[in-house]
Amino acid sequence: MSISSYPFDGQAVSEGQYSYLFRELASHSGIADSVGGTSFNTYGDSSGMRVKVNPGFAIVRGHAVQSTATEAVTIAAASAAQRYDRVVLRLDPTANSITLAVVQGTSGGGLPALTQTDTGIFEFPLATVTIPVGASTISAGNVQGERRFLGNSVGGWTTATRPEGARTGRLGLNTSTNQWEYWTGTAWKDLAPTVTWSTIEGSPATFPPASHTHPWGDVTGKPATFPPSSHNHAWGDITGKPTTFAPSSHSHSWSSITGKPSTFTPSSHNHSGYLTSGSTISWANGSKKPHSNSASGSGTWYAVWVEGDGTFCRNTSSIKFKENVRDYGINPDDILKLRPVIYDRKDTVDEETGETKTGRKGEVGLIAEEVEAAGLDWMVNYLDGEVDGLRYDLLGVALVPVVQHQAEQIRTLEERLAALEERLAG
Repeated sequence: MSISSYPFDGQAVSEGQYSYLFRELASHSGIADSVGGTSFNTYGDSSGMRVKVNPGFAIVRGHAVQSTATEAVTIAAASAAQRYDRVVLRLDPTANSITLAVVQGTSGGGLPALTQTDTGIFEFPLATVTIPVGASTISAGNVQGERRFLGNSVGGWTTATRPEGARTGRLGLNTSTNQWEYWTGTAWKDLAPTVTWSTIEGSPATFPPASHTHPWGDVTGKPATFPPSSHNHAWGDITGKPTTFAPSSHSHSWSSITGKPSTFTPSSHNHSGYLTSGSTISWANGSKKPHSNSASGSGTWYAVWVEGDGTFCRNTSSIKFKENVRDYGINPDDILKLRPVIYDRKDTVDEETGETKTGRKGEVGLIAEEVEAAGLDWMVNYLDGEVDGLRYDLLGVALVPVVQHQAEQIRTLEERLAALEERLAG
């Protein structure tokens, strides 16, 4: 007969039939307890080469086993290298029994395999025991639990103790992750996984995504007319703006400048503020403004100096501005060493526009380094510790002792000539 049914009154039912029935009801093999419960919990207490197993109830391949007292299970003596043993519930259909047993590993080997047949011996793991070299006792730290629990009695499991042989769609709470999960037939999957950017199908690989376009009809919030009516935007909403303001040196094309005059040079105009109002330029520290843009007319005129920071100031020389006045000796011979030269200025490149500016040709002057070498460094200007220019306004001061020296020589020669003429006349 190819179809059979059981159990019914007056009918003989075999052990194999009952085992098959209970395996379906009990979802394979496992401990009948809550996840983390103590049923058949195996532990070491350093009381010798043995472990202890708590009372409990379990189903092993459709057969029930119950223990009502704590049992001690002996572990073989330590080997020459570290060894792993496994404590199991061993189903032996031939002996009609399920007993506690130890599957001994090999010295220096890995975890020993279990015998799990469908009709013969079936070993259900309770714990792994690590036996170090020279061990004489088994401590709590040497025992690692392997128990699996019956899904239908628990409703959940840990990651390490998920039901074996689960059917596709089996659902339960994983207490390791505190998430509901189900068996797909090949893997356990979260029932309600956390959505991340990487798990979203069709999401761009980079953000912002690569350059792309959108049809005008898909753009929301666009103005009804284009260009839109006058409006403004908050500074924080503007993208692509410079990180500093004013931005680093840059340039703009003439066509991109708005508000520029229609003709160039622009028509007559002026600038308010410090350039045209008041009797002085505000940052010039006392210099007089130009009179009608030409050096003519009434008024007092001053020679102007420019300080290193760009400040203008008048060149004053009254004794009322001076103190600690004393003679300053200048060697006329040093002045006579100076070499007037004629030279051409080097071309320069404008840093903003990149335009090359041609230097003046045929300038007459002195070389500042030669003036410094002649011992006249008080006439030399320095910038950043290097020779930069000359105080040509002091050249006249330097020439005074030369003129005085030559005047003294002329006077002496005149006196000598007069004396000679007197002697010749006598």
